[in-house]
Amino acid sequence: MGIKIKRFDKEIPLPAYKTENAAGFDLYARIGVEIPPKEYAYIPLNVAVETPPGYFLLLVARSSTHKKGIWMANGIGIGDPDFSGDGDEYSAVYYNFTDKPVMVEKGERIAQGLIVKREFAQWEEVDAMPNKTRGGWGTTGK
Repeated sequence: MGIKIKRFDKEIPLPAYKTENAAGFDLYARIGVEIPPKEYAYIPLNVAVETPPGYFLLLVARSSTHKKGIWMANGIGIGDPDFSGDGDEYSAVYYNFTDKPVMVEKGERIAQGLIVKREFAQWEEVDAMPNKTRGGWGTTGK
């Protein structure tokens, strides 16, 4: 699948799948950012992306990011297909949950992207659901 991509800083590598079966590709911090304790910071990811019709870009934290003392503040990010202009650089917002500043270095792999097929729901409103009610959180553990 061909995807149009623009790098804002050509010194930073293109996103890359690090293994043959990787679902996501790594995205890099375009600049160094120090995140103060208990605060948020936006980290530019150095790319504008145009996904093909019927797809979107899903942004997620790398699995090791929490080891730095930060987590992606909004959990995930969804890049709509129409967020693909020349200046539409993706960024990720991270929260520093530690008591010390955390440094994200320029060129550091800080997020992952996945190209995901988009489906639209066709709502069928009903007055009652046909399945048994399971309950709330943790119901499979009872």
